[in-house]
Amino acid sequence: MKKWTLDLLVLVFSSVLLVGCWNQRELTELAFVMAMGVDKGKGKEKYDVSFQVVVPANVSSGQEGGGGQGPPVVVYKSSGNNLTEAARKATKQIPRILYYAHTTIFVISEEVAKEGIFDLLDALDRDPEFRTTTFAIIAKDGKAIDLISSLTNLDKLPVNKFSKTLEATEEMLGENMKVNIDDVLSNSISTGKETVISGFKMLGDVKKGKSPQNIDTTRPPSMLVADGLAVFKRGKLVSWLSRDKVRGAIWVLGKMQGTDINIDMNGKANAISITPYLSDTNVSVTVKKGKPVINVYIKTVFKLSEVNTAFDITNPLNMKIIEKKVQSQIKRDIDMSIRTVKKYNSDIFGFGEKIHKENPKLWKKLESDWENQFSQLQVNVKVDAYYREAGKRNNPFWMDMKK
Repeated sequence: MKKWTLDLLVLVFSSVLLVGCWNQRELTELAFVMAMGVDKGKGKEKYDVSFQVVVPANVSSGQEGGGGQGPPVVVYKSSGNNLTEAARKATKQIPRILYYAHTTIFVISEEVAKEGIFDLLDALDRDPEFRTTTFAIIAKDGKAIDLISSLTNLDKLPVNKFSKTLEATEEMLGENMKVNIDDVLSNSISTGKETVISGFKMLGDVKKGKSPQNIDTTRPPSMLVADGLAVFKRGKLVSWLSRDKVRGAIWVLGKMQGTDINIDMNGKANAISITPYLSDTNVSVTVKKGKPVINVYIKTVFKLSEVNTAFDITNPLNMKIIEKKVQSQIKRDIDMSIRTVKKYNSDIFGFGEKIHKENPKLWKKLESDWENQFSQLQVNVKVDAYYREAGKRNNPFWMDMKK
């Protein structure tokens, strides 16, 4: 009797393990959303939300170049007063269930960003299918739907253009940085830190960028390009940083992976180009007369990329000259970036957060008026740059030319 009872219990519990997933859905029932865009709505609806959905038949093929003859994605647009409403209304057009687990890019138009992005974040954070590692992007001087509707040459799926461009420019140029939804959420609720988001814009003919003509030519009529860093304050876009100002901000944020710096030498502008490739940023807080002082210390090493003037790099004294010029240029970019951001009272560097961690008592006094305190904050910047590599040769061929 006991053996029979034991066998029955084993059978019952084993049957539980054999039950299929209660929310199982077939792949043919899903519409894989690769990118989402949010623009300002027209009429009563607050938002126009666009969904870039992959067309599996046109991208799944063992042959190089993709599958079918049609575009690899299709873009649907729906309107609503929030993301949930717009997504559910989209089912009137899309014959499948929207699936967000593969969403790579979330694009917000500059117009919406200026009004505020906080109303967009909760839906993204709450949906268990949506990954908060999705990159956030601002559509600069344009609409989000135009960006995610653009077709690109090198990558079959247009979303890869965004992610790979961000990775490349972050690694090689230092004028953009990858920011995901989780970063935006973290900065939004942080004590003493505002968020930044990289921008993209369309160059050329926007309409042709959505057509096969954009990928059937060696010189596309339209192109997606990374452009600047959007500065936010309390969830609203207040300014843009571009070029050297972006580099300065990225140095302070400790995100610099690589860039290029041109130096004047021997009376020739931009005669020497160097590439920093390793860097370390340290931010500390001291107190002077009851007020916080931020100390930013940058240490970097660089290599020579070009030497377009007669210059003896084997002379240690000459290399000291280059090191000082590099240090001055990096410090100049950082100071310029800090001055610019101070005008908007937006602490994107997290100086307030640093004070909060290192001196909670002082932060308690400053927190309620931090925006004004930040604009008057003393920031000391010190940079040390060290020469390490010259490439395949030492002195340039200029040294061997007859005078």
